[in-house]
Amino acid sequence: MAMMVGMAMSAQPGNRKFNDVRGYGREHRENFTPEQRTELKVKKLTLALDLSDKQQKELQKLLLNAETQKVQFMAKHKADREAGKKLTDDEKFSLKTIRLDNQIAMKREMKKILTAEQYASFEKMKDNKREKQTKEHKKFKKYSHR
Repeated sequence: MAMMVGMAMSAQPGNRKFNDVRGYGREHRENFTPEQRTELKVKKLTLALDLSDKQQKELQKLLLNAETQKVQFMAKHKADREAGKKLTDDEKFSLKTIRLDNQIAMKREMKKILTAEQYASFEKMKDNKREKQTKEHKKFKKYSHR
């Protein structure tokens, strides 16, 4: 009886809640285009920060550019990984430098587009999101190493 119960339990799918850090597996994520993701981000920011039409248009351009670069980088990285290419330390350093430079440029552009009050709210939103992701990541690690 105990063996049957054990076998029946092991035949069940794993806990779906922890298939991914966000609580669902990769197969359930939306495959939106960069334009669609940008539009959704701008609409969310408009609701949260009460953006003007001019700010929305400027953010649309900025975020679309960033999203397009991200997609291109991910495609190149995926192709390199599938080809079995390993990055050297210098290449890793270069990529991290580029990423940080892009973050600095994005921050400067956001400061130009948003008012001081809006920018403070935006930074607070980012911090809250980062804290939530860290908390979920720790929870994921806790359950993935069982």
